[in-house]
Amino acid sequence: MKTPLRKSAILCAAVALVSIALAQTRKISDAEVQKVHKSSLLIDTHNDITSRTVTGYDIGKNAGDGHTNLPGYRAGGIGAQFFAVYVAGSYVKDNHSAHRTLEMIDTVRHDIIDRYPNDFELALTADDVERIHKTGKIAALLGIEGGHAIEDSLRLLRDYYLLGIRYMTLTHSNTNNWADSSGDIDKAGIQHHNGLTDFGKEVVREMNRMGMMVDISHVADKTFWDALEVSTAPPFASHSSAKALSNVPRNMTDDMIRALAKKGGVVQVNFACEFLSQKSADGSKAIMPRMQAARSENDRALMEEYRKSVPPATLADVVAHIDHIRQIAGIDAVGIGSDFDGIFCVPKGLEDVSKFPDLTRALMEKGYTAQDIHKIYGGNVLRVMRAVEAESRKLRAHS
Repeated sequence: MKTPLRKSAILCAAVALVSIALAQTRKISDAEVQKVHKSSLLIDTHNDITSRTVTGYDIGKNAGDGHTNLPGYRAGGIGAQFFAVYVAGSYVKDNHSAHRTLEMIDTVRHDIIDRYPNDFELALTADDVERIHKTGKIAALLGIEGGHAIEDSLRLLRDYYLLGIRYMTLTHSNTNNWADSSGDIDKAGIQHHNGLTDFGKEVVREMNRMGMMVDISHVADKTFWDALEVSTAPPFASHSSAKALSNVPRNMTDDMIRALAKKGGVVQVNFACEFLSQKSADGSKAIMPRMQAARSENDRALMEEYRKSVPPATLADVVAHIDHIRQIAGIDAVGIGSDFDGIFCVPKGLEDVSKFPDLTRALMEKGYTAQDIHKIYGGNVLRVMRAVEAESRKLRAHS
């Protein structure tokens, strides 16, 4: 025979389950979506449109040929964008990495901010982001993608900070001279450096001192753990997703996600189909190496073959990754790093920057509150930025 207390507990549990189910299925009105979306400060921490603007692409027009443009930003309600200062590994040859880095910094400052000053403004701090957002402009920030950009020089690293760089991804798909990448571990699983070298640890410390966020997207697992141990400020993943849902090298294990969250860091969910869906990842295995090799050649036949081979991910997959990270590490551990215009396949229902209100709707239908969404969209990464800035002030005061 069940006791009254036992019956009460069972009833409460049943009510809770019903409430969750209703929250997950309840239709949300357009007005509700807009209220939450417009009250959010949406910060996307990784966008590669810069690889196009550097060759003359006009971000101000919707040409219908990519994921990112100014009309789309306005329709999508984006408040701040970290533009990728992406430096391909090929620039390492003959020491051209720094040259390319400066070109990519310039395309953000000249081709985006200076060309559209009524719409974009350079942000260097978390306070700048909030101030610019209140004016109705989009806060533009810069993050280097690929630690080889510093050409093994702390002096260049400091110069980049002065030019506006506020995060650096320690590696891209190529291992550099001081940090192992997840992209070129050999078939036996052997890495070049076993994580960070002594100089690599010095790079992380100097980033802490300056106030530059340590980005662990793209790095090998040992590099991640080394960076987590060395950094006195919270690192973050600017564009990664959960390996439990799609087992690709660039995604993060549950243990990594929990450890990053414990350090105060955030996982910014990547929208690439392969990162979101195991079916997409499996479908891309045969063709992806060819796609990466031909990326700069705009091979339309190869792109068509890719589309036929790779089943696309969906908006629901994006929500599933957000939900997984929330469940294992808490709501403070998740954000958005779309990788738009740097990926071959985008999720159905979230095809470009204009579609972010649909993500808001999907999250609300899943039961996420306005406060939850505010954290996911910008609050969490602003917290990381402020922690990095505070640690820099402390370290500079004692140096």
